Amino acid sequence: MHKNQYEQKYKQEVIDFFNSRITYDNDYTIRRALPLLELVPLQNKQKVLDLATGTGIIAIPAAQIVGNEGKVIGVDFSSGMLAQAQHKIDEFNLQNIKLIEADAEYIDFDDESFDIIFCSTAIVYFRDIPAALSKWYRFLKKGGVVAFSCCSEESCEAPRIIATCAKYNISLFNINEPTGTPEKCQNMLKEAGFQDIKVKSQQFGFYRSLEQAKQWNGGWFHPRENPLLQVSSEQMAELKAEYCQQIEALSTEQGVWYESMIFFVTARK
Repeated sequence: MHKNQYEQKYKQEVIDFFNSRITYDNDYTIRRALPLLELVPLQNKQKVLDLATGTGIIAIPAAQIVGNEGKVIGVDFSSGMLAQAQHKIDEFNLQNIKLIEADAEYIDFDDESFDIIFCSTAIVYFRDIPAALSKWYRFLKKGGVVAFSCCSEESCEAPRIIATCAKYNISLFNINEPTGTPEKCQNMLKEAGFQDIKVKSQQFGFYRSLEQAKQWNGGWFHPRENPLLQVSSEQMAELKAEYCQQIEALSTEQGVWYESMIFFVTARK
């Protein structure tokens, strides 16, 4: 598949996935996002950009902090997510927040437009993370702060799915790998010109029932390639059966552990 064709298909899959999550806000998604906000000392009158804003879990409290003389712009390509965000904005009667439906990877702003840039748990969906960080550096005012969060490369069942597919000589790349350790996050930010880089780790993992843990739909997200798109329905059935066997072997009295180690990363221009 041609690179541009694949990218369009991949991004449509991501949009469809998030559009389908009509009750996105829950204890887990909110608990996982808000520590990022706590790491950034937002102030009155600041201008904030929230990329891949989703339902505005970061953007809305940020708008409340920066006040009417401040401004928050939230960007997302999921109309479903933005509709949920707009509903909350209307409920709070916030006048200082603007939502833009666009691909956060390709949107452009003037140099030195923002004091703070947030990107909560979405940086790994970008095709070119170093290019994104370079753009964010340009968008920030001198002394401005970038704050993003991402999962460790061991999180979200990815290693188990990769191991399952490897048994059938199918090589998958882990979407969390580029930012999957604190060192990788630090190195990427340094290369983009950032300084005063800090990474805070927090475990959000939990136990699931065996039945929940076995429910892999055969899906796989990666911005550059997905070999599973070429797999026959027969082979996919084999992969799912193998995956279920692996999960059963990991089951304990408490259930099956779902790893969710999140890195909260901040850096200054």
